Amino acid sequence: MSNKSFVNKSATVFSALGDMTRLELVSRLSDGEQHSIVQLADGLELSRQGVTKHLNVLKQAGVVSCKRVGRESRFTIRTESIDTARDYLTRASAQWEEAIERLRATVED
Repeated sequence: MSNKSFVNKSATVFSALGDMTRLELVSRLSDGEQHSIVQLADGLELSRQGVTKHLNVLKQAGVVSCKRVGRESRFTIRTESIDTARDYLTRASAQWEEAIERLRATVED
């Protein structure tokens, strides 16, 4: 994956996760099981349609996948996209650490 593609994919994931409701949905899906919209909407102050809209954003970002089981849509988390975003943060953190070390060396000289 090219660096530009890597950055774009990470930005898409960060954008999708930049909402409290979507973070809650990801948290509910983090058990690795398939969940229906009804299950995911339970306890949220949103309609099933509202939850569906949030799930579609997560699906477009590659954070969740959807599978039809009879009349029901079942959602599962896709860890690959989250791993990509985490890798981006790891790289950014390393770059900042290097910059801080260069600054510290400059100041100490």
